[in-house]
Amino acid sequence: MHDIKYIRENPQEFDARMARRGLAPQSEAILHLDAENRAKVTHLQDLQAKRNEVAKNIGKVKGQGGDATDLLRKADEIKKEIADLEDADDQLEYLLCRIPNLLAADVPDGKSEDDNQEIRRWGEPKKFDFMPKAHDELAEKLGWADFEQTAKFAGARFVTLRGELARFERKLADMMLDEHINAGFEELRVPHLVWDKALYGTGNLPKFEEDLFKTTAEHYLIPTSEVPLTNMVRDSILSADELPKKFTAFTQCFRSEAGSAGKDTKGMIRLHEFSKVEMVAITKPEDSAAQHEKMLAQAENILQKLNLPYRVVSLCAGDTGFSAQKTYDLEVWLPSQNAYREISSISNCGSFQARRMKARYKTEDGKNEFVHTLNGSGLAVGRTIVAILENYQNEDGSVNLPKI
Repeated sequence: MHDIKYIRENPQEFDARMARRGLAPQSEAILHLDAENRAKVTHLQDLQAKRNEVAKNIGKVKGQGGDATDLLRKADEIKKEIADLEDADDQLEYLLCRIPNLLAADVPDGKSEDDNQEIRRWGEPKKFDFMPKAHDELAEKLGWADFEQTAKFAGARFVTLRGELARFERKLADMMLDEHINAGFEELRVPHLVWDKALYGTGNLPKFEEDLFKTTAEHYLIPTSEVPLTNMVRDSILSADELPKKFTAFTQCFRSEAGSAGKDTKGMIRLHEFSKVEMVAITKPEDSAAQHEKMLAQAENILQKLNLPYRVVSLCAGDTGFSAQKTYDLEVWLPSQNAYREISSISNCGSFQARRMKARYKTEDGKNEFVHTLNGSGLAVGRTIVAILENYQNEDGSVNLPKI
């Protein structure tokens, strides 16, 4: 959510910053609704004062044995008008909650992933003296993954891991969690089902509802554990000495992948259900940029321990996600595609999510300020398995697992 005071005071700057995301000017519509909202609040306060005055007069008339019929009718009219005003849709919030976060000044300009800026590379892609196989072919031939049978009872874009690979996924997640715990993150076991307000808080709703799985009991399956982890501070006023808070969790994640037909439908890269180790940090505003770099280094550390070649990319304005003000992507090398593919996104969301969740902290001078929230994959376990299978394969189809 955006700070309406900032938009009132800097409408042209707000529009210019939104233009970097390719959006048309927004401030005029926002300020028009803001003026209507403030007029409504003033009118509501006037009506409440009138209601109190009428109620007092009713008491006086009745106390003197008089007829209060007209006053009672007037009270009912005022009550109905107040209810209508209170029930009226908040058009300003409707608009604001659909506008993405403001970008940090150092986010590169650009319209799409083609304009993302490479920061650095680590490791040299292995040169094979044979044609490297894709991860799904390797896993199926080794009897480690079953796509065909799983499709009979779950459909496409699901997989069952078997034997050694099922065990390996568990050990891989444990290794990642241990690395984060050693770096000061608290491990949490969080629900896989949340209410809509949790997803609203992180910016997944209302804009991305089509990408979510919803139950008949009004819960949603989490698309990432960023949602429950970040909501651990919703509706809170933290003390300054509690910050930073750093959480990590290993969960299943669920995404409908709406609009991605034809993209990575084969194999384990884009599944409806997948496993991921997530990192979330809650910080003071002045500390979030440094924490962002630390979380990037934390995710890089995992890839380095697994000896997987990767590159770090700073996402451009047109490719930065809805809730983020700045994002780094880690892209791991996949031999079968002869390309780097995303394995982690690490984002600083500033106060954007905190405003939606009402997550604040008390400053040294006693003011309540919004915290900053950050999140990052550390790592997507399924995609890490994909990278390990492909980078550690042998010509005979066997796979040597990393030493760690």
